[in-house]
Amino acid sequence: MTASAPVLDTAAPAAEDHHGAVRTSVLLRYGAGQLGAQVFRDTPAVLLPLFLTTMLGVEPWLAGLVVLIPKLWLIVCDPLVGAWSDRLRGKLGRTPFLVAGAVLTSLGFVALFTLTGSSSPLLSAALTCLLFFLASTAFSMFSVPYLAIAAALSHDPHERTRIMVFRMVFSTLGVLVGVGVAQPLIYALGGGEHGWTVMALALGAVCLITMLVTAVGLARVPMIRDESAPGSLLSQLGAIRSNRPYLILLLTCLIQNVGQAAGYTVIGFIYLYALQAVWIVPLFILVMSITGIAAQPMWLFLSRTWGKERTYVVASATWAAVTATWFFIHPATDVLLTIPGVGALGTQHLLVLVRGGIIGVVNSAFVMLALSMLTDTIDYQRRRKGVANEGGFCRTVLCPGKAFVRDRSGARGPCHERIRFRAVDGRRCGADAACHHRDRPAV
Repeated sequence: MTASAPVLDTAAPAAEDHHGAVRTSVLLRYGAGQLGAQVFRDTPAVLLPLFLTTMLGVEPWLAGLVVLIPKLWLIVCDPLVGAWSDRLRGKLGRTPFLVAGAVLTSLGFVALFTLTGSSSPLLSAALTCLLFFLASTAFSMFSVPYLAIAAALSHDPHERTRIMVFRMVFSTLGVLVGVGVAQPLIYALGGGEHGWTVMALALGAVCLITMLVTAVGLARVPMIRDESAPGSLLSQLGAIRSNRPYLILLLTCLIQNVGQAAGYTVIGFIYLYALQAVWIVPLFILVMSITGIAAQPMWLFLSRTWGKERTYVVASATWAAVTATWFFIHPATDVLLTIPGVGALGTQHLLVLVRGGIIGVVNSAFVMLALSMLTDTIDYQRRRKGVANEGGFCRTVLCPGKAFVRDRSGARGPCHERIRFRAVDGRRCGADAACHHRDRPAV
């Protein structure tokens, strides 16, 4: 195939120079969708196993499989949707995918916590798995073209980093809502069926509104369009294999995701047994989120000054160094200060919050820069071949990450079953025993 110059989307109302700065209003409309997407990604991963075991009576090992199976399906589904959206982009654009994905994902989210009860735990597990499978497929319809759009908004690599900065800010806000607000809201409403239903309706509305802001708000924004039409799925996969920068990025993300998944899997045990202070987790997440958002302008500046690759390495190395310090954690034996509404903080508690601040800073950097460099590999493909195949590239690079990071909740269920971590045990032993277990060795 001979390389041809990319042209503007003929469906757009007016031509636009994609070498200049992307308007802030466009960045806000683009980033908003990530808030709802992050809620859908995180809330079921964190709370659905808890809902299955405490509300529907499903065994932990089975609850883990209920979450795992639909997410494994996305490893196959995402590249297929990516190729499909690439092929239909010239005729329909990406808006139909975004709108349909936003509506169906939000409905699926609500259904997971409101329509899955039955007289049989096995039937409830099967129904939840089916609904999560359908909701995850709908989410793929949104998330695939959503990420692909970032590579079609600008030819400037630093502008694409700026796009990802906005995406990262909304992603962090999504973590705060999906993890930091959802569970306290349930408990504030009594923790029963009413609490779960209100949480599902409230966060489902957040998903719908924010994702539609992106879907509708970007419908008339001019995108870079390739003159050549995408080929078949096999030809698109062949193009991916010939893109060396992309393959290097893919391998790097795979290795890093393995390390992250290992840390995420045991972090709860560290708070429970090593630090013996589970209550500090919301404060840790809050500190991590605030520092992650505040650090984004710094990383944008450093990526322009040092280059994306060097900045990525510095952030990743810092994250690895901080992660290694968890080995030295132990319960606090002193009181340095008391914070109203939180309680007494000792030296070890403050060190944990310092870790949270640093992790928030560097984690937001390498996640954002990995996506920014992904758009660079797509632009590289466009300049070499005349067709970018954004959808195929965007989802293939994230599939290995799903297998290790996003599916860790699925693996956690069977592990908890094996070591006898059951909800019924915690209720029988009482809150104090469940939170402390001082007779257990530190992880």
